[in-house]
Amino acid sequence: MFRKRDDVERGGGGEGEGGTRPLYPAMLENPQLRWSFIRKVYSIITFQLLLTIAVASVVVFVHPIAHFFVGSTAGLVLFILLLIVPFITLCPLYYYHQKHPLNYFLLFIFTVTLAFAIGLTCAFTSGKVILESVILTTVVVLSLTLYTFWAARRGHDFSFLGPFLFGALLVLMVFALIQILFPLGKLSRMIYGCLASIIFCGYIIYDTDNLIKRFSYDEYIWAAVSLYLDIINLFLSLLTVFRAAD
Repeated sequence: MFRKRDDVERGGGGEGEGGTRPLYPAMLENPQLRWSFIRKVYSIITFQLLLTIAVASVVVFVHPIAHFFVGSTAGLVLFILLLIVPFITLCPLYYYHQKHPLNYFLLFIFTVTLAFAIGLTCAFTSGKVILESVILTTVVVLSLTLYTFWAARRGHDFSFLGPFLFGALLVLMVFALIQILFPLGKLSRMIYGCLASIIFCGYIIYDTDNLIKRFSYDEYIWAAVSLYLDIINLFLSLLTVFRAAD
């Protein structure tokens, strides 16, 4: 009785239907429906990550693939196309993210092409650096995800991070452009990687908070893409740091 009264005083409303506790205080929808949506999104992300690992592993371990892309003009042009295709695919994916099964087909193309580009990045990186980046990315993503769920249960809201993260991302893009045009050495690459890692840690918290509270049930594809890109960008940022330090 005292626990129920305490839940009401905090605005939690006690347990939801079927004995499921609300994900955050003053939650109006059925928690079971939201949990079902969250499981669906993380299932899609898991599939994307496994597909990314599979495609990238083929590129890394089958050496003629990587050498073709760096050893010929046709390979270089194809590599540039592979870098552009994921961004092109994002446009129709955003427009048709609620249209089944087209949304899954576009998601597959987006994931495979991006995984191929990641594989080419890792092909010329030492195994130790890749392993360090993978381990640290896994630990950070799991920790931030658990923290965001814990914070949401206690009434914390991270929607205020949106404008700050967007501004920081613009600064990061300008920094990357300057680095391409006027290379500043290993130190600047480490600074870029550290800044990018912090920014995408913030995006993981922000997008996980949106997953818990704001994404509608029909936006499962776009919710998965948002978190998948956060994870991939965090991995690439850490990879940049470890490569510069190696």
